[in-house]
Amino acid sequence: MFDHLSIGVTNLDLSAEFDDACLAPPGYVRLWRHPRAAGYGPEGYEAEAPFAKLECAPGGKAPGGVSHIAFLAPSRDAVDGFHGAALSKGGVDEGAPGIRENYDPGYYATFIRDPNGPRHEAVLHES
Repeated sequence: MFDHLSIGVTNLDLSAEFDDACLAPPGYVRLWRHPRAAGYGPEGYEAEAPFAKLECAPGGKAPGGVSHIAFLAPSRDAVDGFHGAALSKGGVDEGAPGIRENYDPGYYATFIRDPNGPRHEAVLHES
């Protein structure tokens, strides 16, 4: 359905440092950086970055608490690594890694609030 997703943040440097750390365990890297934006995706990806953070214009407001982005993870270790790296970079724990039976018996996920406000999730769908 989507080609790419970009969200606004108030502090791009803080957000890029956070994303560099927490997106590495699920296998995503920074693909590019401009003065007001940073794009992420699988290593070697050459099309439009699937995910980007954009610094808001002066006086602009980031989406904050209403946004939620779920990143697909290849393993439980990647979900766990996402959680630990996010906490080490100032993320706020909103759900430690674990099975979320209320979603699905194979839904292994963690939820973190980015220091800029958006809620991030790393999820593994086990069969």
